Amino acid sequence: MIYTLTLNPAIDLFIQTEAMEPKIVNRTDYSEATANGKGINVSFILQKLDVVNTALGVGGGFTNQYIEDVLTQRGIAHDFVHVDGMTRINVFAQVTTTADEYKLVNPGPTVDEAKQMELLQKLEALQSDDMLIISGSFAKGIDPAILTRIAALAAKQQFKLVIDTSYKEVMDTLTYRPALLKPNDEELQTWFDLDHVPDCSECITLGKELRARGAEKVLISLGSEGALLVSESGVIHGSAPHGEAVNTTCAGDTMLGTFVASQLRGLSEHESLVQAIAAGSSTAFTSGLTDFRDVPTLAKDVQLTMYD
Repeated sequence: MIYTLTLNPAIDLFIQTEAMEPKIVNRTDYSEATANGKGINVSFILQKLDVVNTALGVGGGFTNQYIEDVLTQRGIAHDFVHVDGMTRINVFAQVTTTADEYKLVNPGPTVDEAKQMELLQKLEALQSDDMLIISGSFAKGIDPAILTRIAALAAKQQFKLVIDTSYKEVMDTLTYRPALLKPNDEELQTWFDLDHVPDCSECITLGKELRARGAEKVLISLGSEGALLVSESGVIHGSAPHGEAVNTTCAGDTMLGTFVASQLRGLSEHESLVQAIAAGSSTAFTSGLTDFRDVPTLAKDVQLTMYD
């Protein structure tokens, strides 16, 4: 079974407006509320690709109930730890006249140690034929060091661990050999204490270093420059298709979910990367998650370059 884990889910409100001016009422032209959180997005993508999965997470209040209701409606099993407080609502605004994008992200509820232990107890049930995908930020009260505890549990229980989060504590999981890491270039800057955002060449070097320290595969998001896959087979760079970005918030989640699904279906690393980049771009070109209808066309625009 594939499990996703979202430790700070959200309802995301996407709006479009012609202008965003202070001290006046700004009328919107379009709005859409979606159940969200990076792991939840991965669950949605896996479900769209016919990969059965279960969404794990922590949350509370009517907003979390809405998220669980949406998961149920879409046929995705879920098992959340319920906490006091209210799961957050985030706002993403696009100003059409200026092409500016504003992202207003709330912190979410506090998760105490008892609830974290309840979550870890759920994870203890995972076995060698399972995969856990941890995505996104953590709610207040959850120390990023929990990543190391989960990685140690994965090594003990022998389930595959995939990590997509910005915390520097990801580096502490490498000794437990996670199956896949999915950083972007800015996260690599943080993890390696760089004074600049690494370029593509530097990202290749850093991806190789992550593998040398224990990661089995590293999928690096490069935004408009595409993505890199660093694995035992070498390094592959895929370019990004051309298009107009509408909302980039969920593009990385789409890339990750599509890559995992493609690998599970037995596609090669090359084809998995192409599909992942095309799907991520499709999401970036729309207000919500891709419906995959344009992915075959976008995939033709992805150019691969191999490195040793």
